[in-house]
Amino acid sequence: MARRFSEVLDSVESGQDSFVVVRRGRPVATIAPATGASGRALKDALHAHRPDAEWAAELRELRDAVGPGTDPWRD
Repeated sequence: MARRFSEVLDSVESGQDSFVVVRRGRPVATIAPATGASGRALKDALHAHRPDAEWAAELRELRDAVGPGTDPWRD
C-alpha cells in the first residue's frame, strides 16, 4: 500500500473509498474523506455560546501572564 499511497489518497479524496489501516490484525487508523464545516456552522456555534462579561478581562490577564508570543513564520 505504501507504494500506491497517492492512489489511495486520490480514491479517498474523490469520495469513492475509505480504508482501515490494520496492524497485527488490529485496526489502528481510518483513512477517510475529511468532514467539512461551514462558516455558517461556526457563526451559529459562536452565537449560541456567547462569552460572559468577564471573558475579555480574563483573556487579557492570561495574555499578560504569558507574554508576547512568537510567530514561527516571521522568525
